[in-house]
Amino acid sequence: MRKYFLTLIRLLPLPVLLVLPDLAGAQGSPAAEPQVPENVIEVRAIRMRPTVTLGGTVVPLKAVTLAAELPGRVNFIAGEEGDYFDKGTLLVALNDDELQAQRNAALAALRSADADLRNAGVTFNREVWNPQGAPTTKAPGGMGLPSMFDQLFTGPMQNVMGYQYPGVDRYANLYGHGTRIEQARSAFLRAEAEIQQLDAKLRDSKSIAPFSGMIIDKLAEEGDTVQPGQPMLTFADTEVLQVEVDVPARMMYRGLREGDVVDARLDVGHRRVKARVAQIYPMADPQRHTVKVKFDLAPGSPAAPGMYAEIMVPDPSAPARDMVVIPRSAVIRRGSLPMVQVATATDEKELRLVRLGESLDRNYVSVLSGLKPGEHVYAIPRGTPGD
Repeated sequence: MRKYFLTLIRLLPLPVLLVLPDLAGAQGSPAAEPQVPENVIEVRAIRMRPTVTLGGTVVPLKAVTLAAELPGRVNFIAGEEGDYFDKGTLLVALNDDELQAQRNAALAALRSADADLRNAGVTFNREVWNPQGAPTTKAPGGMGLPSMFDQLFTGPMQNVMGYQYPGVDRYANLYGHGTRIEQARSAFLRAEAEIQQLDAKLRDSKSIAPFSGMIIDKLAEEGDTVQPGQPMLTFADTEVLQVEVDVPARMMYRGLREGDVVDARLDVGHRRVKARVAQIYPMADPQRHTVKVKFDLAPGSPAAPGMYAEIMVPDPSAPARDMVVIPRSAVIRRGSLPMVQVATATDEKELRLVRLGESLDRNYVSVLSGLKPGEHVYAIPRGTPGD
């Protein structure tokens, strides 16, 4: 059939060939349906629950202010603002020469107390096995006839007559030697406690990074003299950032729970990101009647501690409503007035003034007035000035 058709075309004269397309159309071939241009977008409406925009501050997940625990001179600071350090890194060190001297003195006192303790123990054992307290109990030496006479006659006679009590004397001697042992042991423990106290002060003279993070505020320099309680630097973990917001109490316990995901707008190009409810404080502020809530930002968000951010919190008291949404590329700025080009039934472009609402994301924005669902607007090609 195809060969026959091609042969027929070759045999027909040129004027007839020029008429064939019109004849084919006249015989009822289906006409092409009109297509909507690619840059024409249909206006749609989506159902959304109204939200309330609340301002907050970007804060790090963990932050500490390292303050001086002792008076002294700053000998070492690890770096400047923005420098990153791992957990356990030495950040600040104070001069500890005086503390080291005191510790050496305490070590000398500890050695002396140890010697006294060992000497008291030896003396006590000698008294137990070889009493030295009562002269009458000593064995005679050489020609010690008077001493031997006292041991053989005088001592026993005194015991019989009640003038002497050897058991009591021996108990008193042993008790005295035991007291010397306890005194020496107390001195030893006192010296140990003093060394432990000095070791704690030496530890306090150095500030160690409690977690991995960076210096975000440096409040002292090497050579500065600091007093106890004086801040030296602020150290924070900036890998995970949060937004801290004071939420009115009426919006809390009916529409916001831990783990909920809401929209957030950062103060960098008004970029819109997602935020998750991380912590809800259990008590409201008695003066402002608000509840502090912390929202986790997604990793890699263009934010830094101290920046301003906005959180769109759902309003549980307002009913859900339909919201007209258009692409941001369809908005034309003429001065401060937003406009759109509407496609009419005659394929003409009608420039219409609209009132914009809040941004839904980087690509779409809501329209409060000026457009209806079902209308078509022209999207501006990329690179054309717009919102």
